[in-house]
Amino acid sequence: MKAAILSFLLRRNSTVAPSSSYVLRRGFSSELVPERKVAILGAAGGIGQPLSLLMKLNPLVSNLALYDIAGTPGVAADVSHINTRSEVTGYMGDDQLKQALEGSDVVIIPAGVPRKPGMTRDDLFNINAGIVKALCTAIGKYCPNALVTMISNPVNSTVPIAAEVLKGLGVYDEKKLLGVTTLDVVRAKTFYAGKAKVNVADVNVPVVGGHAGITILPLFSQATPKANISDEDIKALTKRTQDGGTEVVEAKAGKGSATLSMAYAGAIFADACLKGLNGVPDVVECSFVQSTVTELPFFASKVKLGKNGVEEVLGLGLLSDFEQQGLEALKPELKSSIEKGIKFAQHS
Repeated sequence: MKAAILSFLLRRNSTVAPSSSYVLRRGFSSELVPERKVAILGAAGGIGQPLSLLMKLNPLVSNLALYDIAGTPGVAADVSHINTRSEVTGYMGDDQLKQALEGSDVVIIPAGVPRKPGMTRDDLFNINAGIVKALCTAIGKYCPNALVTMISNPVNSTVPIAAEVLKGLGVYDEKKLLGVTTLDVVRAKTFYAGKAKVNVADVNVPVVGGHAGITILPLFSQATPKANISDEDIKALTKRTQDGGTEVVEAKAGKGSATLSMAYAGAIFADACLKGLNGVPDVVECSFVQSTVTELPFFASKVKLGKNGVEEVLGLGLLSDFEQQGLEALKPELKSSIEKGIKFAQHS
């Protein structure tokens, strides 16, 4: 039942061709699916625990390595009892980070402190930047060929930090470093479906820019299926998508942030990366990556995923006047966040 539920969730969010769904069927043959090790760094945290659960349910994972500074033996023991394909091992502390990373095909990083009421993603910077720098240094040493999917906020800065760290180690590959902006897409789909009165499983909405506040730009003009939504409603949907994290932080009244929905989004994105690595055709997701789509060095847009990670960074397509204005408005803030990350990595 659990695997069937995850299969349904992954199918309804996937943008891959229907022919690729063979890997999600309950009765799949493990011989058809390559061995894949996935490491989760920060696995005992608020995002890490549900993400560990969701990745345990993914039939594409054969080896699941759960790492954190504390608490991972318990999380690993709990998750390991689930009767799915992957073997689970928990690792704890600096001395076990090497073991957790060695041989990894995909590394997911949700590590760091969560947002609290009144805290912006930028407020998280000083703490999370140091954590990300240390973890990416280890990745560069122990699994330099892995796909790195960055959840730790602020993503607009942590992805550039990771890039600089990996460059310093001589192992940077722009195709293998991806910022996870999938939660923005998930929210945009949900909010659009509610307003348009359509089945959310049929909805697709690209979200571009970055992963904080006004840098999040949902392209509702490109949403499918098409719906007759007023300009004012589009503005409201855009604002709600941009403020989705704050909405959850405030609703939890200081007791948490968007952990469950983020874990879900992270699992969806990791699944897409695994499909790409396995050669499934036409896997397209939005992600914050090194880019020439705009004059900024990093930008979120649709990317085609394949055996080497990012096979192609896709353009923005035709934008509405409102979206074009939003694009120009987000650039200064996104530029500043990127530069802040690069500066931290180079000078800390």
